[in-house]
Amino acid sequence: MIQRERMNGDEQTTVTFIVPAAAKGEKLSVAGDFNGWDPGQLPMTKRGKRCTATAMLDTGRRYAFRYVSSDGRWFDDEAADGYEPNDLGTTNSIIDLTAQPVDA
Repeated sequence: MIQRERMNGDEQTTVTFIVPAAAKGEKLSVAGDFNGWDPGQLPMTKRGKRCTATAMLDTGRRYAFRYVSSDGRWFDDEAADGYEPNDLGTTNSIIDLTAQPVDA
């Protein structure tokens, strides 16, 4: 699940990435073109049965991203706005902030 909330006169959007909690001891993070694909830049926090991470992104852009587990497994978001092929022969999840309605 991905939640969005426009901020700063709609110039930025707070994006919260939400996935089911990982196996005990496994840590998750979000890597994408908004953080140089660095898994260490946006770690997810376990909250009950979910893991979440929040980023402030510029509105009016599309962003590619994937989730990364501490064991090196990369995976897409089932609730992404779309998917596109990447250079590794898999896909990236897409979040489109160009015309997406704001979540209530």
